[in-house]
Amino acid sequence: MANKDIVDTLNDLVETCKDAEYGFTACAKHVESPELRNLFTQRAADSQRAANELQTYVVQYGGEPDKGGSATGALHRGWVAVRSTLVGYSDHAMLEECERGEDHTLAHYRKALKNEALPEELRAMIERQCLSVQRDHDQVKELRDRTPA
Repeated sequence: MANKDIVDTLNDLVETCKDAEYGFTACAKHVESPELRNLFTQRAADSQRAANELQTYVVQYGGEPDKGGSATGALHRGWVAVRSTLVGYSDHAMLEECERGEDHTLAHYRKALKNEALPEELRAMIERQCLSVQRDHDQVKELRDRTPA
């Protein structure tokens, strides 16, 4: 796999992690539950750490790391704001949006892992991060299922 392809794959995940960070931060501002606020703040920090780790590898492979999220992520955050204006900022609604965001994140990680030409060191790191995102997704889904609409 050429370094450019590796850098592109990594930068796609950087953008995805930055989208997750921004999304969790936005949702943390709108939940009533202090526990959810703390959870979302922690998830934002986890996403930031994942992006930082990926950015380190982008540089190692000779690329310029992306610094922000994607246009799609910005649109999703805008949708959260519009939806919340229409139906209110309920904890359940914020959990739904976080779960939707985690679905998006998982799809990007799974796409990256389908690339069989990834060096083993990168594959191991991406698999580790993907497992963490899956655990986070499952926790958010469980909380959403238990939280009244």
